[in-house]
Amino acid sequence: MKKKTRILFIATFPPPVHGSAVVSLQIKNSRLINEVFDGDYLNLGTSRNMDEIGKGGLILNLRKIVRFVGAYIKLLILLLCHHYDLCYCAITINGVGFLKDAPFVLLCHIFRKKIVIHQHNKGMARFVNRPIYHLLYKLVYKNAKVILLSDYLYDDISSIVSKRDIMICPNGINPTLDVNIDRINNKNDVPHILFLSNLIESKGCLILLDACQILKNKGVSFICDFVGGDTKEISTERFKEEIAIRGLKGYCAYHGRKYGQDKKQFWEKADIFAFPTFYYNETFGLVNLEAMDYSLPVISTNEGGIPDVVKDKETGFIIPTKNAIALADAIELLMNSPKLRMSMGEKGRELFLRKFTEEKFESTMLDCLEKCINTI
Repeated sequence: MKKKTRILFIATFPPPVHGSAVVSLQIKNSRLINEVFDGDYLNLGTSRNMDEIGKGGLILNLRKIVRFVGAYIKLLILLLCHHYDLCYCAITINGVGFLKDAPFVLLCHIFRKKIVIHQHNKGMARFVNRPIYHLLYKLVYKNAKVILLSDYLYDDISSIVSKRDIMICPNGINPTLDVNIDRINNKNDVPHILFLSNLIESKGCLILLDACQILKNKGVSFICDFVGGDTKEISTERFKEEIAIRGLKGYCAYHGRKYGQDKKQFWEKADIFAFPTFYYNETFGLVNLEAMDYSLPVISTNEGGIPDVVKDKETGFIIPTKNAIALADAIELLMNSPKLRMSMGEKGRELFLRKFTEEKFESTMLDCLEKCINTI
């Protein structure tokens, strides 16, 4: 029996649960990929829950250092004890996160392994002109292939990585099998807007509140539901204060984190999904795919690869970042046209099922991995 090709997957895995960790877990659990390859998995993450991400403190920093050293020693042992045909590295490419992750890729280089870097984030362009980063980027990406989520993300790394070394693999999620079609096709008399993300200003939650204030002042009736975890940046108390300051009690409500059926209920009762992100590290917006799965028109921004997902004026609207007026105008247009909402939602779900399912992602990722092994 022919021996399977062996890959070492170096990535961040849950917990905590966030976009890149979810995608890494999809790869780890993929029946298709596991049928073709034997995989070993090394967790790069040094945070064990969302509250530890970006946080400091002596005790927490010591724990993170111990986790880092432990992971690096484990990588050394794996490389010494096993032959790998490819090292897959899903690393942070900006700031301190890159400085933390770069040694793992460099160790793979020392062992002369074929390397593919899967980028779930961006921001190289902000750091590439700093001498230490420029040197490390050159070393880390030397002779490596790179998987991007979208062609739109190439400009960020173009000064370091050649176009010929790029492959594109959009993210994907599983379609919801038990969507309440009757509920989706019979929406609310008063339109419901949904925002689903953690309360981070750069994700656009306050911009959406500003847009809601504009709509309320114009006499428009609506309900806007905010679902997601509060953060150190925006606590539950502060967000409720922001609602009150704008006079939006009765119009906007914050519901906290929701999972499973509780989260599903918000998707099914929504008429419009708004995600006005201006997060510098935004690459794809998996939450937009969830909205498309539920046949919702999506209003989002031009950040990262989002224009690949949300087709402007076809499946929703792409609006300028930090522009509450443009967001309010797009929401109002959809509120006033149920047929447009339904048409955009249907086209969005068709696009999702054609290009952005987990099955499609796994198939494309398999092709990318095989290409890396055969061409590097």
